[in-house]
Amino acid sequence: MAKPAAEEGPRIDVPVVPGEVASLLAGDPVEVAPRLLGATLTAHSPQGDVAVRLTEVEAYRGEADPGSHAYHGRTARNASMFEAAGAIYVYFTYGMHHCANIVCGPAGSSRAVLLRGGEVTAGLELARRRRPAARSDRDLARGPARLCQALGLTRDDDGLRLGPPGSRIALELPGAGRAPDPASIRTGPRTGVSGPGGDGTVYPWRFWLDGEPTVSPYKPARPRRRGRTGS
Repeated sequence: MAKPAAEEGPRIDVPVVPGEVASLLAGDPVEVAPRLLGATLTAHSPQGDVAVRLTEVEAYRGEADPGSHAYHGRTARNASMFEAAGAIYVYFTYGMHHCANIVCGPAGSSRAVLLRGGEVTAGLELARRRRPAARSDRDLARGPARLCQALGLTRDDDGLRLGPPGSRIALELPGAGRAPDPASIRTGPRTGVSGPGGDGTVYPWRFWLDGEPTVSPYKPARPRRRGRTGS
């Protein structure tokens, strides 16, 4: 007589990062970042889907990078950066904004690509409702905080993994003939990064598509005033 099957707890399905995307994200973020330009990130929610074609990104090399959140090691805030490629790292900044990164490389390497800007290509009306302060459609996802707001991403999404279409967050790479011309890709210093990590001659790891109106303007780090403490 067969024994009754043991009772199991609730099953939590973890999305599997699609093969082509997983293969790309396994690499060094400095090489991955420019190849994400032209890719489409889609966020699914009960309100609907919003898709953004990426036009601006920044690479961060973890504990070897003085501009990275992981430079001083693992914390509760940056723990998702230490996951394997395909994880999403969402952080909260300035007490009001969320910014999203796609983790690259093997688990423990703490490398990621910050999603800085893009063009909303689907779910335009929903993105407009989420971004009522946008002066025009080009501003809906022009900047990392705006991009997160348009997609509806928050700290609740921190640690999730990219999945196939229909997942909470999915990434589609540009197909043959749709990838940006390499000659249109520009590089420069990362926006708002202070100290050695903001040196554009050593870390020219901001990548963007030349001529795209959805690329955010470059802003150097603001010098800190004496007597004030940073976060």
